[in-house]
Amino acid sequence: MSETLDQGYWNNRWQQHQLGWDIGYPSTPLVDYINGLENKGISILIPGCGNAYEAAYLLEQGFNNITVIDIAEKAVELVKEKFAGKEGIRIIHGDFFELEGRYDLILEQTFFCALDPALRPKYVSKMAELLKTDGQLVGVLFNTQFQRQGPPFGGSEAEYRPLFEKSMDISVMEPCRNSIPERQGNELFIILKKKNGKD
Repeated sequence: MSETLDQGYWNNRWQQHQLGWDIGYPSTPLVDYINGLENKGISILIPGCGNAYEAAYLLEQGFNNITVIDIAEKAVELVKEKFAGKEGIRIIHGDFFELEGRYDLILEQTFFCALDPALRPKYVSKMAELLKTDGQLVGVLFNTQFQRQGPPFGGSEAEYRPLFEKSMDISVMEPCRNSIPERQGNELFIILKKKNGKD
């Protein structure tokens, strides 16, 4: 990596409005998954939340125990403005890898691909740590390699399976059938469960 993908890097991207990953609305695969959830009181984490479109959708659907975190101060400032006066959401400016807590559900949407690939094993371990015993990590991963140096960083199912299997049981890891048009054919949908005995 020629650049350090730290707080300063991401804050600068936000200040310069370099938000190429931002699709402007909640991701279709996550919306469809959320629509199937019945328990509105489950604890939900969205790391690298950005503009927090999925969090807004969750609140609209009546979910009331949502935590979002982003390392970019500017992003968090905007999200706090967006949700000012709203209950049911906790907004954290901080480093995901230093986060403490336990969650029933963690939603993955362009956070994994934003990290230096060298951090992927640490990402998997941290996810397992943050999930409750029956907790799940659900979302989308890029199933493609990008020609230019990231972020975003791509990958493949063949790479991801051995990475996640160390700490997670893979319930679903398959081509995403309801990706947004721009990402059609380039995403995997995942439902990963914390392995028993990982508490």
